[in-house]
Amino acid sequence: MDAKIEYLLRQGDNALILSQQLCQLVGKGPALEEDMALSNVALDLLGQTRMWLTYAGELEGRGRDEDRLAFHRDAHEYRNCLLVEQPNGSYAEVMVRQFLFDTWHYFLMDGLARAKDARIAEIAQKSIKEVTYHLRRSGDLVVRLGDGTDASRARMQAALDELWMYSGEMFLYDAVDEAMVEQGVAPAADALRQACFGHMAEVFAEATLSMPSPDAWMQRGGKQGRHSERLGYILAEMQFLQRAYPGAQW
Repeated sequence: MDAKIEYLLRQGDNALILSQQLCQLVGKGPALEEDMALSNVALDLLGQTRMWLTYAGELEGRGRDEDRLAFHRDAHEYRNCLLVEQPNGSYAEVMVRQFLFDTWHYFLMDGLARAKDARIAEIAQKSIKEVTYHLRRSGDLVVRLGDGTDASRARMQAALDELWMYSGEMFLYDAVDEAMVEQGVAPAADALRQACFGHMAEVFAEATLSMPSPDAWMQRGGKQGRHSERLGYILAEMQFLQRAYPGAQW
């Protein structure tokens, strides 16, 4: 598959799977305001998904639009990073997962906004307005919960320690990522990694949380289609209607 198509699928799949995960929390937020905020973030990510997958389908030229790419691919064909498919778990785990993703997402969109591919730059420029809010919100909550009660801090630290191993995959560039760097699309790995971990360190320090080492061993494989069994359950729920009734419309 063409590297650019693969790269577009990665962006769309990351946003789609995290959006689906957040949708599962609708009605389960710890407060009404948070419930609404989670829903809004999910909708933002779904809108971004549509732009990435639509462009991927157009370049592919096989007649697969955003819907077919979302609902008619199996787990091994998905290219999202492992972080976004981790279970929702406690609210501490939800917010740590969100903050780790939002940090990477913000700095990536900032880089892609200057891509030589005009369509990618346009999508990134539209997305970064929403992603800026996502990062500000998740960062604020990490600080509030980390620097809160002893109980909330303990939960946040445990969540960070558990999810940290999934944070590094986003910065582990492979041939697809490097091809995008060479084409003037994606930011260089070292610059992206430095910006992200630098921001994380500032927020975790303010939250009185101990940040694990950026050089720790990291899980990998999601970007190449090697996923946890959790993704299968996510897709089974998300794709059920289209799989059971192909072509069904409202």
